[in-house]
Order: sequence, then structure tokens, then C-alpha cells
Amino acid sequence: MSPPDNDLAVLVSLNEAAKMTSMSRTMVNKYRASGRFPQPVDLGDRRVAFVKSEVMAWIEAKIAARGRVEK
Repeated sequence: MSPPDNDLAVLVSLNEAAKMTSMSRTMVNKYRASGRFPQPVDLGDRRVAFVKSEVMAWIEAKIAARGRVEK
């Protein structure tokens, strides 16, 4: 199998997703459970990973939303 050309096929662990977002693992899981964070890919044996490009898009959306007032 050849390496991925971009982040679409790159998976990151819960720890890596937490580091990328500067949140704790617990907070990532809370956001995930409430539907406010990208859903993970089930890898089996109680292991999940996140699609890196989806986490990056979530971060970019948070940055873009700065200064906007939510109603």
C-alpha cells in the first residue's frame, strides 16, 4: 500500500487529537458524545482514531468563528 497523498487518509489517536486541539482527552470525548467534534473511526478492540483532516477542519471552523456572537 502506498502512503497517503494528503491528510484525508491519515488517522490520529485520541491523544493526538487532544494535543492538536489543546483539549484534554476527557473534553474531546465530551465534545464527541455531544456531536460537537468529529466522530472517530472504530479500529476494533476498544480503539478509535480520528481522521486528521476532519480534526483540522474542526479547528479551522473554531478559528473562523472567533468574534462571532452565537445566539
